[in-house]
Amino acid sequence: MYTTIQKIKKFESDTSILYLVKSFDELNATIFTYDELAFIENESRNNKRTSFSFNRFNRWDFIEIVKEKENYYHFLESLRVMADKYVGIFNEARFETIGIHTLSFSSEESLAFAEGITLANYQFNKYKTDKEFKFNTLQNVFLQNKEVSEAEIEELNILTEATLTARTLVDEPVNFMNAPQLAKEIEKLAKDADAKVEIFGKSKIEALKMGGLLAVNKGSIDPPTFTIFEWKPDNVVNKKPIIFVGKGVVYDTGGLNIKTGNYMNNMKCDMGGAAAVAGSIFAIAKAKLPIHVIGLVPATDNRLNNNAYVSGDVIKMFNGMTVEILNTDAEGRMILADALAYAQKYDPELVIDLATLTGSAANAIGKYGIVAMGSKNEAFFDDLKMSGEKTGERLVEFPFWEEYEDLLKSDIADITNLGGTEGGAITAGKFLEKFTNYPYIHLDIAGPAHLEKRFNYRGVGGTGVGVRLLFDFAKSQITKKK
Repeated sequence: MYTTIQKIKKFESDTSILYLVKSFDELNATIFTYDELAFIENESRNNKRTSFSFNRFNRWDFIEIVKEKENYYHFLESLRVMADKYVGIFNEARFETIGIHTLSFSSEESLAFAEGITLANYQFNKYKTDKEFKFNTLQNVFLQNKEVSEAEIEELNILTEATLTARTLVDEPVNFMNAPQLAKEIEKLAKDADAKVEIFGKSKIEALKMGGLLAVNKGSIDPPTFTIFEWKPDNVVNKKPIIFVGKGVVYDTGGLNIKTGNYMNNMKCDMGGAAAVAGSIFAIAKAKLPIHVIGLVPATDNRLNNNAYVSGDVIKMFNGMTVEILNTDAEGRMILADALAYAQKYDPELVIDLATLTGSAANAIGKYGIVAMGSKNEAFFDDLKMSGEKTGERLVEFPFWEEYEDLLKSDIADITNLGGTEGGAITAGKFLEKFTNYPYIHLDIAGPAHLEKRFNYRGVGGTGVGVRLLFDFAKSQITKKK
């Protein structure tokens, strides 16, 4: 169970409460004594202290004087980050319930803080048997703010559940979360959200001649899957679907171009794009947003055995294009290419793919944002970028110039699956563009999808990055069309 948020009019007498205020003047003697107020005023004004706590014996009262930022979206993000600090305090005190009082805060500001608490409180502890392990105790967040509606609370609970579900999909090890199991997990989400799901097994994938997905799968003992997760209510605002495509490499050894050193340690995270697509479609369907969206998830592991694909192979893809393999560790683009070509059958309004695709993207901007690029997307990119600012899942647009295509030329096939040493994230995107004929955005989430160390409310391990971004983007498209 994930932490849930509830709106409340009045706190119980034994509920510990965090008072979020924007100035000392919001505090009054009905809650705090005159001595306490004098202490807070002196410390805040003379020593610039912003955090206070008082032990009431049967509960605690906390105060945080919040400094606003000039950029409103940066302020919302600071509230989420601040929430992470308090999650540590609440769990250390072994609270199961906390009240949040945000009298002077807008609905959006209050919800951002509550969102941060829910996301920060996540733990992947399924396999913990150590009795000394400190499980988080916080379960319920009671939010007191007249501006917040019940509908907003319900939507936020759906969105945080979807984000944390995506984290769990990433955190599961491959000895559980292989390609068939990933398809089953998406099927469960579809059933919960009353959405449609269709799963292609290996025989269907072979019949469709998805050569990229089949090539990567050749080294595995587990079959590949191709999952179609669709939400199309009766009241959709879009005539053509918006499609999300997620890289589902459930484990990446690199194949015969095997990863070295520690680079293989967390390669269960290489299906972070698939997790984001599954989570976002689930959230959109569960919230019953009036928009037609489709998720495509090609899935396999990339291992090596006597039959694994090798450098020098030429692979015929779903759309008939031939690809010369220069590196078996450039496998994500191979399975995504088949899915992107398959997306053409829907005549989509827009296709967005998400993938932990290149070290180049991670090296360029680290864990702080998402590398983005694409073509024919002028009507959508600004909206997606704004969603990134609003959710804290920010986009950095890379150039998509034609000159990068020269690095993909092959002497024996149509293209190679690897560019040169320069612009690795871009040449990967240019490879994928070859399989599109529609407005297209490529998101390389290699940096923020999985964290080795805790990073604020995003936690450690899988972050679920992309779910909140795509959900907000879907809402923006509904607003625009209405």
